Amino acid sequence: MNAAPAARAARRVLLPIALLLAACASQAQSSGADAAASPAYLAAQARWRAELSAFDAADRQQWPSEDGVVFVGSSTIRFWTRLAQDFPQLPVVINRGFGGSTMADCSFFARELVLRYKPRHVLVYAGDNDLAEGRTPIQVLEAFAQFANTVRAELPDTRISYISIKPSPSREKLLPRMRETNDIVAAYLRRLPNSEYIDVFTPMLGADGRPRAELFLRDQLHLNDEGYRLWRSVIGARWARPADQAELSIAPASR
Repeated sequence: MNAAPAARAARRVLLPIALLLAACASQAQSSGADAAASPAYLAAQARWRAELSAFDAADRQQWPSEDGVVFVGSSTIRFWTRLAQDFPQLPVVINRGFGGSTMADCSFFARELVLRYKPRHVLVYAGDNDLAEGRTPIQVLEAFAQFANTVRAELPDTRISYISIKPSPSREKLLPRMRETNDIVAAYLRRLPNSEYIDVFTPMLGADGRPRAELFLRDQLHLNDEGYRLWRSVIGARWARPADQAELSIAPASR
């Protein structure tokens, strides 16, 4: 059996296991008080203290209106400085990206980054830093399941979208793990009501199956303007559908 069929066979075996683990992770998630006291949470809080403080300061200056759309995740979200301009049909767009963060970090800080704003929709991009740091696809899934469970526990009607891990040229050696992570998260979301998987991975590959270098900055990790235009197109197409417009109750921008 060559590599590609073997990888597909492995993912078929992993899917039910991963889904079960995600369900168990959500069901077994500790209480907010216990999680806040865990060594992992305290370490993450120390690491991201400056970023969290900056978000608090921005909120004190102007608290975002409720019922908006929150984008949360790593540097790809953080550097998307034109989010509000790229999606003018959304009444409120909140960017809570913090560079270098992981899916585990997003899960730890779901309350600070998402729940406090009471959004109608949250889109999360995280996972490639987890893989780069040595975590497994199933660990990424578990962290996302905990994130989703935290959001749903307090905001049961909020839509949850996971933006697939992007195929960065600088991390091309991780492509098999990226595919596996995307596959199992997508499978998990098929079982989660009012949620979706947004595939940016596929259109970011060339005809040769390799990452499209022209979509990235010189570091071949972060998106350039052309890369963000592609993301805007893929994500915006979701909101162009009548069903999604009804769910989001999108009104024309007033600004």
